[in-house]
This record gives sequence, structure tokens and C-alpha cells, in this order.
Amino acid sequence: MSPTTAVVAHRKKTLGAGLDRLRVLLAEQNVGNLLWYEVNKSRKAPKKVRKALDQGAELVFVWGGDGMVQRCADALAGSGVPMAILPAGTANLFAANLGIPADLDEAVRIGCHGPRRELDLGRLNGEHFAVMAGAGFEAEMIADVDGRTKKRLGKLGYVMAAVRHVGEPLVPMTIKVDGTTWFEGEASCLLLGNVSMIAGGVEAFDGARPDDGRLEVGVSTAEGPLQWARVLARMTAGTSADSPFVRVTRARKVSARLGAPMTYELDGGDRAPTTHLKAKAVPKALTVCVPPPDGHPRPTVTPEAR
Repeated sequence: MSPTTAVVAHRKKTLGAGLDRLRVLLAEQNVGNLLWYEVNKSRKAPKKVRKALDQGAELVFVWGGDGMVQRCADALAGSGVPMAILPAGTANLFAANLGIPADLDEAVRIGCHGPRRELDLGRLNGEHFAVMAGAGFEAEMIADVDGRTKKRLGKLGYVMAAVRHVGEPLVPMTIKVDGTTWFEGEASCLLLGNVSMIAGGVEAFDGARPDDGRLEVGVSTAEGPLQWARVLARMTAGTSADSPFVRVTRARKVSARLGAPMTYELDGGDRAPTTHLKAKAVPKALTVCVPPPDGHPRPTVTPEAR
């Protein structure tokens, strides 16, 4: 019986020669029965993923950026069906952390023939995330960049938004890690990470791995441009834990009570303000097609054997 492969694509995102080229590449790979779904907003993707699973999809290609990957990962979590990432977004942080290139032909080869790796996801307020989530400065910055700005300016749009938010006041926070109070005071940002590298290639969490069953937890008390510049300099150097304005740890579960409603984000997608955050690591929640250790995808099984 022929395998069933699904494509869930954000039609407004671009990669290589586009979606027409993707159809050709998949035909050349003999992926079997092909289910094809396009959406114009990432929040519409989970419904398509669930439909693909109901129709027996054994592999799901996801075309889009981190927001699209997050929405699809949330729907795929726990299913055991592999996700193949086609990084067509602005930052493509999850793909970059896994070594998946923004090269359409190569990403398709990895999806069809690369090893399958079981990875952790984070889960915050009922939604899974693959890269990072948080509240405060970073989330407000993301919420400030609309789709048109991101398309026109790319990463520069986030830099400009950051400049607008560095002067905002600190907010009282009580943060518990694995049931114990870890931080109590005023802070500008709470960040949860599943991987080490965030926007701009910055190593926010030294040594983080998406398969260790834990979330990285960081809180910043930086206030104003000068202190934030010092924090970012440490992060760029890969020594964020040495900053006097940063505390970091690892935990399986995290909860936070905020002294004022704050916008929070998951993988670059902003969510409505809240005063409570509840997060946990979900081990081996998502199976992802990744490059082999030597970086050269090769067939591991025949199409008939999948």
C-alpha cells in the first residue's frame, strides 16, 4: 500500500522556487499519496494537520516560519507522525537549531530520507512550543511587529521594536520551578527555552538541548537601554548566565504569577495578556526529520517500505 504524505503550507511564505517546485520535488521522491493543504494564516494550520492525520498521513511537510511550525507541532504532538520542516519564514529558529537549511531541495531530501528524531516540546498555558516562550520585554517586542513590517524589514523590524520597549517599567513576578519559589521580585522579562539559539543567532541558553526533558528558564531584571545593552552583549558572547541582570536555571515545570497583565508569546506568535503562566517540558512529544550527522541525507528506507 502506498504511503500517504501531507503538505501543510503557509501560502504567503516563500522558499526557493516556491510551492510549484515543491510539488515537483515530492513527485520525484515518490512520496505516494499526497495530501495538499494551503492556509493564509498559521492559526488555520492545526485544523489541516488534524485532517491529514485523520486521512492516514505518515509524514507531514510544514512550509512556513516558526509560527507555522509551532501551530503544526501543537497539533502533531504525541501522534508519532514525523514533521519535515521547510523553513520559509523570517528567522526559522527551530530549523536552524536542528541544522535544517533554508534550501528547498535539501530540506525536501532531509524530510524524505533524513533520520527521525524524537524531541521535547514545551507546553505553556495549554499550547506546545518548539523554540521559546515568554512574557515581558521580548513578548511585547514580538507583538509590536506586524506581518507587513516583518515581511518588509525582516529581523530589522524586531530590532526597531526592541528599541521602543527597552524603557518599559519592571513588573512584579513570582516564579516557581518544580514547585519551589525561585524568583520573587521585579523583572522585565521571563523567557522559557527548548533550544539554545534564539533570534539573531544569539545563544540565550548555554548548552540547552531539545531532548533533555527540561525547559531552560531565564528571568531578566534589566531596565533601560544601558542595562539591556549589557544583557544582549553577554548573550551574544554566549555568557548570559554571567550577567548581573539575568538568572537562569532548568526545570520540568514552571509557573509564574505576574503583578500586571502581560502579553506572552510562543515561537514568535503573541498571545493575549495574562497574569498567570503555567509551563512544562513534554519529553519526546514531536518526531522531526533532521539531517544525518554527516550532513548528507541519504535514503534510509524505500518508499514501499515506509
